[in-house]
Amino acid sequence: MTGRLLATDLDRTLIPNGPEEESPGARALLARLVAERGLLLAYVTGRRLELVERAVREYGLPRPDLVLADVGSSLYEARGTEWAASAAWAAHLAADWGGRRSSDLAPLFAEESALRSQEPAAQGEFKLSFHTPLDVDAEALLARMRDVLAAAGLAASVVHSVDRAAGVGLVDVLPARSTKLGALQFAMAERGLGNDEVMFAGDSGNDLELLVGPVPAVLVANAEPDLRARVLRAATEAGLADRLHAARGGLCGMNGNYAAGILEGWVHFHPEDAERLAVLARAGSEGAR
Repeated sequence: MTGRLLATDLDRTLIPNGPEEESPGARALLARLVAERGLLLAYVTGRRLELVERAVREYGLPRPDLVLADVGSSLYEARGTEWAASAAWAAHLAADWGGRRSSDLAPLFAEESALRSQEPAAQGEFKLSFHTPLDVDAEALLARMRDVLAAAGLAASVVHSVDRAAGVGLVDVLPARSTKLGALQFAMAERGLGNDEVMFAGDSGNDLELLVGPVPAVLVANAEPDLRARVLRAATEAGLADRLHAARGGLCGMNGNYAAGILEGWVHFHPEDAERLAVLARAGSEGAR
């Protein structure tokens, strides 16, 4: 079946690099479902393209059709074994910063002691990235940063998330239209895909807009409990609870973490695929014996 898109975050969503256990065979089962159903596959991630390619090799992930990288500030389409950057998306973002690039914005935050610039490789043309202490007052920090950006006449968004494994907070300054949601909606529009033809999977704070939005979404079971409560509350308040599935485990005996949660969400929104997924799961289990 074609004309459907599975979009997923990578770290701690598809990639099992959190402390929780991954269900054996879940990633392989997801890859088989994607291939058999002819789904378009997009990775929507804070990683830059080089690190997406590394993850594909390291974790044996299916090669995607699209990579929405750098927290939505860059968009790539697979062309054979190469990647083509979307000039249309870059032009769409450039208007927000009036021709300025991330390096032009860095001096605006020189006096903000809670911010420490990330390494040069983590910066992008339209992404200015910082580390923060884990215990930073993120709400106050982001409010100050937004005030600075507004005073400079810049249409920008500021996104905070946490890397528990590294023990740091992450802050990204992006053009206002450069979000995971914005990039995915742009890719959908270019392909003529409606909301019900797409599903998104995520686990963290920078996935919030997509988890609580018009596109059907799944929050994997290994997401932080406080984020889980926040997402469920926000979806209910927005009247979008029917567009969100919080994975709990149980599908084909899996625990709902990582790829198992993505599969659980897919079957929730596409129950017609449940029987075929069960067949694929049994075949994989028997093949592993």
